[in-house]
Amino acid sequence: MSDEVHIHTHGRVGHISLNRPKALHALTLDMCHAMSAALSDWAVDDTVEAVILDHAEGRGFCAGGDIAFLRNSALNDDGVSGRKFFHDEYQLNHLMFEYAKPIVAFMDGVTMGGGVGISQPARFRVATEHTRFAMPETGIGLFPDVGGGRYLSRLAGRLGQFLALTGARLDGAECLWAGLATHYLPSGKLAEAKARIAEHPDRITGILSELSATPPPARIEENADRIAHHFRSDRLEDILASLEADDSEWAMKEVATLHSKSPQTCKVALRQLAEAAKLEDFADEMRMEYRIASRVLTRPDFAEGVRAVIVDKTGDARWDPATPEGVTDELIDSIFAPLPDNEEWKPL
Repeated sequence: MSDEVHIHTHGRVGHISLNRPKALHALTLDMCHAMSAALSDWAVDDTVEAVILDHAEGRGFCAGGDIAFLRNSALNDDGVSGRKFFHDEYQLNHLMFEYAKPIVAFMDGVTMGGGVGISQPARFRVATEHTRFAMPETGIGLFPDVGGGRYLSRLAGRLGQFLALTGARLDGAECLWAGLATHYLPSGKLAEAKARIAEHPDRITGILSELSATPPPARIEENADRIAHHFRSDRLEDILASLEADDSEWAMKEVATLHSKSPQTCKVALRQLAEAAKLEDFADEMRMEYRIASRVLTRPDFAEGVRAVIVDKTGDARWDPATPEGVTDELIDSIFAPLPDNEEWKPL
């Protein structure tokens, strides 16, 4: 495990550094277990006052979960090992969300899917000029999990619904503008920030503020009014109709994007965010998302979406159902339904 995630302490700080550079540090089940074990140990270790989370060599920060593993599970073991992955990954997400000691996540590079799940619970979320944030799951027949329901549903102006449906990527400046990052630092300042935090974990706020830079303008802000208008409904059909009635280049581009996504998981994501907005306890969020994941994993769209986008790279997914109208309320209800008591998600 020392190869895939480096775990150390430096003075009064615990340090977790993801290290799967060829996979953009995508999380494996073993990595989730190692991180949960380290955080659990440090939680009761009075000599550790804060935690730094980053990536080691190569581009990062974390491109998500182990999609190849999940697809193999969907195709070959009826989703059993995939559900185990989701269950334990969500335990890590919940542990981080409830963590009493400050965590500083350095989102320097690709921060998608599972990378969002381990950065957004952190008290301090540092973006840089290299940050590329996205929840692109609807493009492979999944949904914005790992707590995405909570984080996206609480963004202003229906930005969360836009990100969940389209998989749009935000840069570091846009993350700061949206509230997904707490600080914006030039990447050249990260080593100094980490060294100073390790020396003075009681001064994290001051250190990050001192090293922060003014980011460039957030490009997404130019389209904020359009997003709030067109994505205001929780019905996918309404959103498509609103965009199709707008002949602007921007609206036509977003229509084309939405038509490339799984109608099933677009509808799942809209229901998920609507429900998540009402949930106060993060454990309830994880329980809901685990129910969804358990069902969506073995439905046709996931294996097909991964084939089209990641395996064959043809972008020609044949979704089932193929249209928003074909995705019934009864199907969505069944995806959100409670699991048997002995199969429900449980925190660590």
